[in-house]
Amino acid sequence: MRIAVELVPKTFEHLQEELSYIQQHLPRVDTINLPDLMRYDIRSWQACRPVQQILPSNSAIPHFRSIDLNVKKPLPFADQLLESGVREVIVVTGDPPTDMSRKVYPTSCIDAIRKFKRELPEIKVYAGLDPYRSSLRSELEYLERKQEAGAEGFFTQPYFDLRLMGVFQEMFEQSECRDLPIFWGVTSVVGERSRRYWETRNRAIFPKDFQPTLDWNRAFVSQALHWVEENRGNIYFMPIRVGIADYLSGLL
Repeated sequence: MRIAVELVPKTFEHLQEELSYIQQHLPRVDTINLPDLMRYDIRSWQACRPVQQILPSNSAIPHFRSIDLNVKKPLPFADQLLESGVREVIVVTGDPPTDMSRKVYPTSCIDAIRKFKRELPEIKVYAGLDPYRSSLRSELEYLERKQEAGAEGFFTQPYFDLRLMGVFQEMFEQSECRDLPIFWGVTSVVGERSRRYWETRNRAIFPKDFQPTLDWNRAFVSQALHWVEENRGNIYFMPIRVGIADYLSGLL
């Protein structure tokens, strides 16, 4: 079982502080996944080296957005990934910039996965898994197409209900992807505004007993961790609007 924490590389100083806290206080965390957010100057692959220096080797998993990739040109960051010792990446489609100030490409997630496996065959590629995107059956069929393109595992959108995790797990075990690893996602939703964001933007489903409080979120961390252990999977935690210490201290 692997336990990951998703860290947004806002600045190198902030990233260093978070990594130091994880190293000292969250001993079960062995993996850091790094999203690539355009509003910050540091790209996901640039943040891998400090992660590799503090946590165990091969612990950094950078995100890449397919719409940022020009399939007609070589991957511009390939050498840097290899030099940093990166052995795993996550490929997602990504949302286009609202003002279209940055150049994007009509590259699908499937195209991007194929490109990574063609140019960097030694790197393991994870793809996204979104149980809220459409029907669960449609999502499983999409995962199978990603597997055919070269995906070797999946990171889910965050869940808030163990029952939904169980339903998808049962369906997943009957699919062609059943032998591939999954990192089940859990995130902090603190406040009604944050809940509305997840419901409207990501179409997330919350259980009847959900409360947008830190206490409820910490309790769900423990429940999800136990569920994933029982199902021999992997898990990642995404702290949003709460500090790592407040969200995860004493739980990992």
